[in-house]
Amino acid sequence: MLLCSVALSSFEEHEAKQTVPLMVRTAIRNQVFNLSNLIIISVLYIKSAAKLLNYHWKNAKITHLHSRIECFSLFLCNFVGKIENNNMKVKIQTMLGDIVVRLYDETPIHRDNFLKLAKEGYYDGTLFHRVIKDFMIQGGDPDSKGAPAGKMLGVGDPGYTLEAEIKDGLFHKRGALAAARQGDEVNPERRSSGSQFYIVWGQVYNEGQLRQFSKQLRMQKVQAAFNELAAEHRAEIMQMRRDRNREGLQDLQDKLAAEAESKAGKSGLTDDQLKIYSTVGGTPHLDGQYTVFGEVEEGLDVVEMIQGTATGRADRPVDDIEMRMTVIE
Repeated sequence: MLLCSVALSSFEEHEAKQTVPLMVRTAIRNQVFNLSNLIIISVLYIKSAAKLLNYHWKNAKITHLHSRIECFSLFLCNFVGKIENNNMKVKIQTMLGDIVVRLYDETPIHRDNFLKLAKEGYYDGTLFHRVIKDFMIQGGDPDSKGAPAGKMLGVGDPGYTLEAEIKDGLFHKRGALAAARQGDEVNPERRSSGSQFYIVWGQVYNEGQLRQFSKQLRMQKVQAAFNELAAEHRAEIMQMRRDRNREGLQDLQDKLAAEAESKAGKSGLTDDQLKIYSTVGGTPHLDGQYTVFGEVEEGLDVVEMIQGTATGRADRPVDDIEMRMTVIE
């Protein structure tokens, strides 16, 4: 890469060799970067630049120093971009074949948790314990390891939940990887299960169906916005109730409803969602409700086979479908 060679040639000069630690020059030469050593490199380079500033000030070579720092800034931005787009992948092995999922960097809490559990072998030996044809396949319950036939599954977890990372641009297209969770009545924050996940299959929808889903999604956005605004005015609302100020409550309700409508915008489903759901398929009614944190890159045919398998009570497959996971470095 030209940019890297320019930065390296600058580092190789006599003064830089004396001020930039060997770790930095080795990382740049070999282009071995992760987020932690990139931060270290940045700090060390700033320290080195301070030393060089003193040297060049004495020798009236400020122009060359500015060039060096500018070059490194471009170099740093380039590699930050590479790191942010370096989506990690995990292979899910089953008796029906392998599924490779790519984890989104936009959902770092879920990404890091899934990688941690996969590396620890947490999922190895667990089952796809809940399968619904034309909908999704669900796994990740630790209680499913060695579970006898007929045992009710679906409530196991590692003892914690995850903060929701529901993003507008990440939706339930076919092959989406998402986090299972408890319902809104007991989980209004929509926190995700610490381990249970599902992979979407869904179906293809026509224009009329999508129009209805779009309307439903917008209503959900309006309600969510209203609830958020009401929480911000909770003290004011409680005081009006104590004062039995019905007129004031009604005025505030109307004001918040108008703000919620404005905040939610006009559209429900985006153009991308409408296109995907009318061609590829998915489960649009789940959008905005659950955290989508990845997607299938290979093995969608395996997902299709699993979602079509025979099931018994509580949607558990008649023949157990066990999984093992490997992080693809």
